[in-house]
Amino acid sequence: MKKVLFLCVHNSARSQMGEAFLKRLAPERFEAESAGLEPGTLNPYVVRAMAEAGIDISHNPTKSVFDLHARGAAFDYVITVCSKEAAERCPIFPGRAERIHWPFEDPSSFRGSDEEILARVRSVRDEIERAVRRFISERG
Repeated sequence: MKKVLFLCVHNSARSQMGEAFLKRLAPERFEAESAGLEPGTLNPYVVRAMAEAGIDISHNPTKSVFDLHARGAAFDYVITVCSKEAAERCPIFPGRAERIHWPFEDPSSFRGSDEEILARVRSVRDEIERAVRRFISERG
């Protein structure tokens, strides 16, 4: 089974979605985790959008990439999901893993009405799901 780490700055949105979709779509082929450079709290819009897709992440903890490194975790693939603007702050996980970068907008930066923000989060969610499906078909 191949191990995959989804990385972002806060582990509060995009990396959580990537982990959740990979666990749902190919649990027999991949072991997925996610982490961040500065773990925050789960984005409530992301929790809602994932629930709409039938995935409950409401109780997921946010995790530190440093904790994973300290425990000696190793991965076959490390997928960073930071935006192009935040790429310089996106964490790097040491090791021989294949590194992949998927730039997605940061839901924590979205502004507007409740429905406008949720619509943008749904769009990012759907982009991440498509990317995970491509990853599975190419490497699964």
